Amino acid sequence: MAEFWDGGYAYYATALLLVIGLYAILVKRNLVKKLIGLNIMQAAIILTWVASATRPDATVPVLDTHGEHGEHGEQVVDPAEYLNPLPHTLMLTAIVVGVATTGVAFALLISIYRRYGTLDEAELLEQMRGEPG
Repeated sequence: MAEFWDGGYAYYATALLLVIGLYAILVKRNLVKKLIGLNIMQAAIILTWVASATRPDATVPVLDTHGEHGEHGEQVVDPAEYLNPLPHTLMLTAIVVGVATTGVAFALLISIYRRYGTLDEAELLEQMRGEPG
């Protein structure tokens, strides 16, 4: 599995997901399908961030108590050996925000469907133009 991340194939996979999501947003007429496309794009961006934060021989940023010690007894730490946890942490936050906004979007779609009886974008715009201000 390490070859997948090292060879840049993860970026090709995320680019494919990005294109699929963009296609759904631009071409599909149903608002639920557009929302699903938006979530696919979000997943592609999150995967890109996570893939860019990986390194082949790095480890988690936890101090090793059995490692090398300096002349005064302090632990010698080489920062190049550790992964940066910040992108992963930020993407966890992005996932939580994405789930919350998706829930709100579905609530709005339910409200739109109850009022207009459709989730087709063209029909919805036509009905909204015909309503008095």
